[in-house]
Amino acid sequence: MSAAAAPTVAPTVRRGKSAQVRIQKFGTFLTGMIMPNLPAFLAWGLITSFFIAAGWTPNGIIGGFANADTSSWQGAATALAKAADGTTFHQYLGLVGPMVTYLLPLLIANAGGRIVYGARGAVVASIATVGVIVGSTVPMFLGAMVVGPLAAWLMKQVDRIWADKIRPGFEMLVDMFSAGILGAGLSIGAFFGIAPIVTHVSAWLGNIVNWLANHQLMPVMSIIVEPAKVLFLNNAIGNGVLVPLGAQQVTQQGKSLLFLVEANPGPGFGILLAYALLGVGVARSSAPGAIIIQFFGGIHEVYFPFVLMKPALIVAAILGGATGVATNVVFGSGLRGPAAPGSIIAVLTATPRGSFVGVILSVVLSAAVSFVVAAIILRASRKRDLAAGESGDLAAAIEQTEANKGKASASLAHLAQVNDIAGTRGAATATLARPIHSIVFACDGGMGSSAMGASILRDKLKKAGVPDVKVEFKAVAQLEDGADIVISQRELTDRARHKAPSSRHVSVDNFLASPVYDDVVAEAKAAAGSPS
Repeated sequence: MSAAAAPTVAPTVRRGKSAQVRIQKFGTFLTGMIMPNLPAFLAWGLITSFFIAAGWTPNGIIGGFANADTSSWQGAATALAKAADGTTFHQYLGLVGPMVTYLLPLLIANAGGRIVYGARGAVVASIATVGVIVGSTVPMFLGAMVVGPLAAWLMKQVDRIWADKIRPGFEMLVDMFSAGILGAGLSIGAFFGIAPIVTHVSAWLGNIVNWLANHQLMPVMSIIVEPAKVLFLNNAIGNGVLVPLGAQQVTQQGKSLLFLVEANPGPGFGILLAYALLGVGVARSSAPGAIIIQFFGGIHEVYFPFVLMKPALIVAAILGGATGVATNVVFGSGLRGPAAPGSIIAVLTATPRGSFVGVILSVVLSAAVSFVVAAIILRASRKRDLAAGESGDLAAAIEQTEANKGKASASLAHLAQVNDIAGTRGAATATLARPIHSIVFACDGGMGSSAMGASILRDKLKKAGVPDVKVEFKAVAQLEDGADIVISQRELTDRARHKAPSSRHVSVDNFLASPVYDDVVAEAKAAAGSPS
């Protein structure tokens, strides 16, 4: 390639990477609103599965007497008019309607407001979101995700107007009245202004899903979702669109296949199984353990490095995911609520009566298709992979890493070490001269794989005689500057470095099997004797 071509390539790469980081940040923000509240979604799903009229143990008091729409005040009032004398409004609604109408959106809004402006933002966000809930005719998950953070941001801006200008002794009075007045105004504004807009947007998104269903195109969603998962862009799609729309479908149809578009563990299971049988080197030996974590633990991130190591396997993931979606379409099956984490146990727990055959087949068939496609790809490149593994050509491994946008797999030890060096490019790479007191694992959601990575390193440090090092795990968005070492997936290292610029950053592709941990343990043990 000529030298003249270089300037045109670099900006394109930077723009692409910047766009990916922005989408990741947006997805992480949405995840911060949804993930902490998943137990509430699970509780609602369990109550729905057992106690509504079509549930396992129907109960009119808990599930609600009405078969009519009780997801809004309008529908509930109409149903109440037909109820028997002596039945109170809340008895008629039961638990299912109020939870999906009020509890879940308010929890989402509270979490969003807290991210933007702490406890004060959370309170104002909840007040404002009541307006959009009451003013709509559908569950306001999308409305809560818009109004909650927006209300908190406005509260933050209002507080800045008189920051450091209030006379001593009047701070609490001003804080209470400003939040109350703003919350009341935003609630009324959301009732009349935002609720109708979000209702139309929800209806529009629902119409898109219906159009895909009517034209037998639902499996096409896997073309977007599966690559997005591997690139850690799935949160914007899953938490921003699929979960809210799925919850809305549950109130109308009693179940939704949208909850399984992303959470289906079948495609990842098939790919890992193909590696376990036809892979080479460390990838093959680590695949069986990854299967247990992915399929039963629900931590899908463990199979991403296997795909990134051989990008052609994304075809296996797409076809497997599309097969799962198509199976649920054919059988009319779905889940009562989100399967989080994406474990087969969580999937079966959220499966309503009458959907078990379709849901189980969707997992089995998606795994079978992804396995067959992945096996063909791995078999076709097996000789080349064996030769590459035996050659130990570090330069070739670096070149391949860069060709795959820096997403090499940590399943090969020498590639993981190279990735560590590359991930700390532009930052200090020398070992710390002072004792290491704190290490933070950072991932997109702040749980799951990062928690397991922290547990693994904590155990290694203890066995090495360095038990005093504090090892934590956090979401990238919640990182604070001050940790001695921050360990993150390479795709997230740039964001982690921005949040904690004074920490030393180490990149890995797989939190569960990285030789970098041994280097960190050796460094911590050596630094323990260094002067502070």
